[in-house]
Amino acid sequence: MLKGLAITPPVIGRISIGRVVERNGKRLPEKDDQFTLTSQIQGRDGWVLHPLDEKLRKEAEGHKLRAIPVRLLFNDPALNLRADYSLFDRTTGRPVCVGNGETCRRTGKDGMASLPCPGPGACAFAKEACKAYARLNVVIGEGEGDALGSFVLRTTSYNTIRTLTARLEYFHAVSGGRLACMPLELKLRGKSTTMSYGTPIYYVDLVVRTGITLEQAITQARELDEQRQASGFDQAALDEAARKGFANGAFEDLAEDVQAVVEEFYPDAEPALRADGVKEGASSLRGRLEARVASAGVG
Repeated sequence: MLKGLAITPPVIGRISIGRVVERNGKRLPEKDDQFTLTSQIQGRDGWVLHPLDEKLRKEAEGHKLRAIPVRLLFNDPALNLRADYSLFDRTTGRPVCVGNGETCRRTGKDGMASLPCPGPGACAFAKEACKAYARLNVVIGEGEGDALGSFVLRTTSYNTIRTLTARLEYFHAVSGGRLACMPLELKLRGKSTTMSYGTPIYYVDLVVRTGITLEQAITQARELDEQRQASGFDQAALDEAARKGFANGAFEDLAEDVQAVVEEFYPDAEPALRADGVKEGASSLRGRLEARVASAGVG
């Protein structure tokens, strides 16, 4: 295993509740009131839809896609949802400092340092540029075709992070630790707050699948756990492998995630697009990355 490289769950697609659009010469995040499933391929018009997006929309019978049947990969809640306070470099998009409110890992001219983390509101180093940032990996449906291939939901929403954290801990508790066997679904909820001035804001929740009760879900989880054990499926070993993989690197996000992270955290840092779809300026993030790849001879 390469040291310094975080080994994360295999990702075969993305779950989003918005998209990046061009407005007044800038690429800006635009929120939506439904889920969208995309592949990991980005074209001129944005992320290419995953085939499961069409399948789930047909099952929704013309309604907006606001519920997705899922299972979790791990029994440990913290392996399924990783949440940090994160500060990214505006020019490179790479993580500079990642903390949990107690300690942080910060890169500097002298390398990596472990320091106290007071949180975004009280950190002089972050200067209000630090945000809560989480990644949730789920298997959609029963994982037909790829039981260990996951879809990732990235979010900076406090409502989503707080709700998912609570749900994962609660389902883990009531199922006797059989979190990976629970039949669950991601559900998009809306609410209005004082900060939203009456306009609905949307966040992601995690509930038992439509049509079954919590007690039925627990019974199904126990039965699936017994079937897996009988087949030789070692959930504890899978959790431990994931735990070691995450601990193998200082930061989780890879270089290919840079553009998506920058657009989410610093939309004003993305330069305008020319009429032919190419970003203006040799100093743009994509331009620098493409130049670096070209000079290295990487295809």
